[in-house]
Formats: sequence, structure tokens, C-alpha cells
Amino acid sequence: MTQTVAAPTARRTPEFGDIRYEIDGPTAIITIDRPHRYNAFRGLTVEELITAFRLAWADKTVQVVILTGAGEKAFCTGGDVKQRAETGDYGPTESGMFEIGNLHKLIRDIPKPVIAAVNGVAVGGGHVLHVLCDLSIAAETARFGQAGPKVGSFDAGFGSAYLARVVGEKRAREIWYLCRMYDAATAERWGLVNAVVPADRLLDEAKAWAAEIAEKSPTALRFLKQSFNADTDHQAGLSNLAMSALDLFTASPEGLEGAAAFAQKRPADFVRHVNWH
Repeated sequence: MTQTVAAPTARRTPEFGDIRYEIDGPTAIITIDRPHRYNAFRGLTVEELITAFRLAWADKTVQVVILTGAGEKAFCTGGDVKQRAETGDYGPTESGMFEIGNLHKLIRDIPKPVIAAVNGVAVGGGHVLHVLCDLSIAAETARFGQAGPKVGSFDAGFGSAYLARVVGEKRAREIWYLCRMYDAATAERWGLVNAVVPADRLLDEAKAWAAEIAEKSPTALRFLKQSFNADTDHQAGLSNLAMSALDLFTASPEGLEGAAAFAQKRPADFVRHVNWH
């Protein structure tokens, strides 16, 4: 008796609103598509990014992932502070949670190299995203920095501890304590990015790197990525602790002052809210 085996169901790409997901040969290109908010992410954006990275993980034809932002102004400017000022959170999500910590871990855990194509400003949580990618290629117009202490936020997990592994302790502390912006040439000199190219060549260059990587053994690359990560995997515990602390801090008077000042375009008065005891 002949047994009929059902054909596998074709994988259908979900409808996305805040991001775009495309396949180009061996490369999945994930684009944060909120240029009207400088590609800042809200809860929905993060959920869609998680879905997209999982799609790329499951797709056997995908060997490399490129993460970039829509438009020319911004790669990603982190959490949507305007949304936070308006609603007190980052908006509704299907899970009921703001899953930025899970996105961080997913970028590290996906067993395929991830290239950040930094097309503009990468600041705050957007800066953390590019730092967590395996490689970063920047447009000449890109700029980099952290802004958390200016707007009542921080990333005391991967965003600081892993950053120190990338650029060294002194540079990492400078980036976080001063909240300055750095140009692409400085970022390359510090080892924060791998290469800098003209803006109109950025995506082509990222695709070329992806194509070169795709010629290599996927299994060898998987083991290499996991080996590189093993040295800093303990920082996931710091990340969990930091996210729990951030939940409490952003709801405090000091944290709320940062978001309100940003939305109202005025200097923040943090000191009057500080409890030093």
C-alpha cells in the first residue's frame, strides 16, 4: 500500500506595518520602516523585528541577515520617547510585553551572521542594535551615540557591558556618560564599525559582504558565532537585571521627567527628582 505524504505547507510572510522583510538571494533584509519617527521603535516594531529574525532563522535559503533603516536620516533612534511621553509606555503589543531584551538575545542567538547597514543616526536603543550585530557597515553620513541619561533611560546590559568589549572601557564610558554624537570616521577608528562607504553605496556594499559570507560553510559560521558569543553570554543575566530596573526607573519621577522634557523640547531637571538615600 502506497502512503501519500502531504506536501509541506509554504511559509507565508506575515503582513508587517513597522518594518519591511525582503529576501535577496541568500540574504534577508530587515528594514525598520518608521522614517517619520526617525525609525524609533515602539512595542509593535520590536515584535515585528522578532518575527522577522525568526523567519530568517527558519528559512534554510537565508545565510545572512542585513538590518537597516528606511530613509537617509536614521538607522534607528531607539525607543519611541514621544510614544512613551504620550501613553507612559511603548504602545500595545500582542504579547502584552515590551520585548526589546528578547530582540537583543535573538540578534545574538540567530545562527547566521547579522550585518547592520547603518544609513543614518544610530542613537540610544538603535545604537545598541547595531552594536549587537556581528558586523556594522556605515554610510559616511551615519552618526553614533547614546542618549539614555539625557532622556531618563539606560541600558545596563548588553548596551553597556558588550559595548565595552567592542570599543574598550574608557570609550564605552565616554559614550554613555557624555551622550555625544560621533561621526562615521570616528566610529571606524574606534572599532565600532567595520567599514565606512558613501551613502549611495551602503546597501550594495552590505549585500556584497553578505554574498561573500554566503560562500562560506553555514555550519562553520554557526559554530564561530556561538564561539564568539560564549565569551559574553553571561551578559544576558545583566541584560535581564537591567530591563527589570529600567521598568521601575522609567515609571519613577526622574524617568518620567526625561521623557516629558524630550517631548516638550526643554532641558530636563533630573536633580530635583533624585533620591540619594
